[in-house]
Amino acid sequence: MGAIEEPGLAMFGKPAADPKEKWTTERVLSIRCWTPTLLSFRTTRYRGFRFTPGHYTRLGLGADDDLVWRPYSMASAAYDDFLEFIAVLVPGGAFSEPLRRLRAGDPIRIDKASYGFLTVDQLAPGKDLWLLASGTGLGPFLSILRDPAVWKNYQRLIVAHSVRQSTELAWRDEIADMPKGELFAEAKATLTYLPVVTREPGAAVLAERIPLLLADGRLEQEAATPLSSAISRVLVCGNPEMTRELRQWLAARGFATNRRGVPGQMAFEKYW
Repeated sequence: MGAIEEPGLAMFGKPAADPKEKWTTERVLSIRCWTPTLLSFRTTRYRGFRFTPGHYTRLGLGADDDLVWRPYSMASAAYDDFLEFIAVLVPGGAFSEPLRRLRAGDPIRIDKASYGFLTVDQLAPGKDLWLLASGTGLGPFLSILRDPAVWKNYQRLIVAHSVRQSTELAWRDEIADMPKGELFAEAKATLTYLPVVTREPGAAVLAERIPLLLADGRLEQEAATPLSSAISRVLVCGNPEMTRELRQWLAARGFATNRRGVPGQMAFEKYW
């Protein structure tokens, strides 16, 4: 993996926001290249921007008269003075091509609002929080894991991240080291991190897609805990096929989404 680092937030100052616009112009602080097509990047943060861990916003790149907007979840903590995102570069993509050329110091538009339902407040109280992600779907879960309240309100945090190649396991070391962090020193929750690598034999203990690992019981076995609607709460973010299969599997076992203000046992990201 590589990184393109530049001076921090103070170097660029605090971008001013035009109250008539729905977005602010921010600056790229750093870029981290996990693979040639997978990167994460940090930007300055407008002081009025607010979000709940799990939310996404819209990012805009391109010329003023030809802006291309795409939704991206925040991977940074709600209390950070920067914003962080993770993205896959799609060859020839209208947003990916300007993103590929992005360098520290370059401008990027960021919507002033945040959106989404992939938040723990969508869930009924429970003991275990399962975060099931494929690819860049890990992004919002990193933000959730950086929230001390989550570590206080749950007894177990189980993160399963499915990728094709082991190099795509973004933030692997950071996630494993989270329990050592000062903010979580007195937290009651334990963290179980389950990397899943589907196209690199021997790279991980788990090598099948998450729906298959649930269907045959291997994911619960590796987590050393059962997935039960009575005590387990599940957040899912990833490719449409995975989310569709997991919704069906969980619903068949008594899990439900938030309905008419009644908290459920599972929640999914819908912007994909």
